[in-house]
Parts: sequence; structure tokens; C-alpha cells
Amino acid sequence: MRTLFKLLIWLAVLAAGLAGGAWWWLQQPLQLSAPKLEVAVPNGASLRTAANRAVQGGVKLPADVLYAYFRLKGAEQTIKPGDYEITQGMTANDLLDKLVRGDRIVLTVTLVEGWTFKQVRAALARADNLRPDTEGMTGEQIMKALGRPGVSPEGRFFPDTYNYAKNSGDLAVLRQSMQLMDRRLQAAWDARAPNLPLKNADEALTLASIVEKETGQAKDRPEIAGVFINRLRIGMRLQTDPTVIYGLGDSFAGDLKRSHLTADTPFNTYTRAGLPPTPISMPGKASLIAAVQPAPTKALYFVARGDGSSHFSPSLDEHNRAVNRYQRGGGAGAAAPAAGVAAGGN
Repeated sequence: MRTLFKLLIWLAVLAAGLAGGAWWWLQQPLQLSAPKLEVAVPNGASLRTAANRAVQGGVKLPADVLYAYFRLKGAEQTIKPGDYEITQGMTANDLLDKLVRGDRIVLTVTLVEGWTFKQVRAALARADNLRPDTEGMTGEQIMKALGRPGVSPEGRFFPDTYNYAKNSGDLAVLRQSMQLMDRRLQAAWDARAPNLPLKNADEALTLASIVEKETGQAKDRPEIAGVFINRLRIGMRLQTDPTVIYGLGDSFAGDLKRSHLTADTPFNTYTRAGLPPTPISMPGKASLIAAVQPAPTKALYFVARGDGSSHFSPSLDEHNRAVNRYQRGGGAGAAAPAAGVAAGGN
């Protein structure tokens, strides 16, 4: 009897030692087949599936052992689907924590201020491991899918860098960008100066998109906005080249001609009064603020100096002299442009 008792004690000690050794072993860094592994965990995956996928992906550990550890540590926890990165130095516990947190592989895509919606779509199509859910969809169909039927997509997305999980869809990135623009636009509109000749936030967005395209140096944004606000107040046409270029679409070859300024389109602000029907680009925060908090200026004209900055003029005579100086070399025989032409100065 005493011998049996000693045997049981010895077996218990041995089991405890083995368990302790196994526990210590599982706290050590995982052995990997490469310095960095990627493991895909499907929707609805169990702990066993996650363990199998990790081992299949290059974790050098029996799948049953890894599963047993997962089960012991996280039987009541729900792991999240996605693509995960396993790196040298990670333990089994680190891996389980990552799966439970949903700490997936994160990629980024950057949308740039002044881009058109066409350029946004091209950037999303080039983005690494971003599922092209919107491929083949029109802009109208995309906006409907985003819950904005009948709204033009132009200018409705905020320029920023966006994170996305590997193999997630481009529509999710667009939704995130659209919602951020909604917040930025509303914040700007709520902080608008009094008595602006703008009916609503949508008109502020359209004006901001023009300011974005016209600005060469950031410091000029408020005064450029002030020029357009002054023109809207007195019913003067905006006469800004970027709207003409936008209206020409793919037919524009990069050289804006005087004939383009007289070719009527819904976006030609030389031939039509007021703002164009939609934004012409994606404005950033500074342009949104400038559109609703323009500089108090008497200027009605501006022209590019050639160094990125603009010269502002309150009268056409002064503007023509500035055009002659900065764009025509100041020659004495240079003729002044017709009234209003080069109001935007591009």
C-alpha cells in the first residue's frame, strides 16, 4: 500500500513536471519556417482551424498542441477573421492575443488633395490587396451603394491616408473617406463667416474644390476664396480655368486655349454665372475652411506670379498690368487680355 502511494506521488510529480515543462515550452518564441509568416483566418473559424492554419503557414509546432494551448487559454474567446502576420519572437500566447484582438495586417492608401473622383478610383485600383468591389460600377452606382443615391461622387471624399485590412473591399475605404468628408464639411460650414453668398454646405464644398485647384501656395487660399466670394456677391462670373478644364474631361490635352474658354459646358465659368453644378476636385481641410472663412479683400482678380504665389488686384487695369508683368514678361508692346480672362490666373 505504501509502495502504491509512493508510486502515485511519483507519477503526480512527473505529470506536474511534464506539464510545467510543456507550459514553459509554450511560453518560448514560436519556431517559424521564415522570419515573417502570413496566416489567413476565414470567417467563422474555430480555434482548431486557426491552429491548423498557423501550422500550415509555417509555425513549427504540432497543430494539436497549439490547439490545446489555444483552448486552454481562450476557450471562451472569439477569434476574428482576417490576414495576420506572425513574426520572430512571438509566443503562442502572443498569437492568440492577436487573433482575439483582430490585429490584422494593415495596409494603407493615400488620397491626395485636388484629385478628381476618377483619380481616386485609379488609386484604389492600384492599392495592394484591396478587393475591387466597385470594379465595373458607375459613379452613380457607387454612391447608391454608399447610401447617397442621386449625389455626384465628385469632391465627396476626404483626402487622407486610410488604413485597411488586407483583402478588404474598396467600397469600405470609400465609405470611410466619405464619412470623414461629411464631418469636415459640416464642421467648416458650422464655423462659416456671416453673410456669405453660399446657400448651403454643398455650395461651400464646390467653392472649396475650386480653391483647392487654384492654390499654388497655402497662404493664398483665404484670399483666393475671397476673390470668388466677391465675384459671387456682385454676380460676376468666376472665370476660373480649372472648371473649364474639368468640363473638357478627357478631351483636354494639357494646353488650355482661348477657344476652350468660349466652348460652353456646364462647368465653364467663363460662359456661365455662379458655381459649377458639382465640385471639380477633392478639397482638403484648409480649402474647406478658406471657402467659408475667406480673407476680407477687395480683390476681384488674381494671376500666378510664376513662383507658386498669386498677385491679387481690385481692378481690371491693375490685373492686366500684373498679367503683363508676370505672364508676358513685361514687354511694353504686350496687349492686355480681354476683360475677365485670366481671372483665375492659371
